[in-house]
Amino acid sequence: EVQLVESGGGLVQAGGSLRLSCAASGFTFDDYTIGWFRQAPGKEREGVSCYSDGDTYYADSVKGRFTISSDSAKNTVYLQMNSLKPEDTGVYYCAAEDSIVVTGTGLVACKVWDYDNWGQGTQVTVSS
Repeated sequence: EVQLVESGGGLVQAGGSLRLSCAASGFTFDDYTIGWFRQAPGKEREGVSCYSDGDTYYADSVKGRFTISSDSAKNTVYLQMNSLKPEDTGVYYCAAEDSIVVTGTGLVACKVWDYDNWGQGTQVTVSS
């Protein structure tokens, strides 16, 4: 059974940093597409960063500030978040798909509907 457990969220001041972790079980990252998503109050869940087979996607709003990485030995994916802004506030979710999913242009897909497996989320709150 595929399971994803997020951790590392919390309260941080604007300009600060957090590192989120997603511990996976029931599968190996090498065979999956992995993504980080977030959902702010009153907004739809959106893709933040996704990774598969060496291809990485970052939302324009986080590019240059967030970095996705993984440790295959630990079956864990990370999201390093730097220079945090209040608009980064939301529940962050780790997601996985049991195939390499791509967009029409061949890049890694990072939309909610592209992923079947989800963690429960971890709250990130950035104060101004």
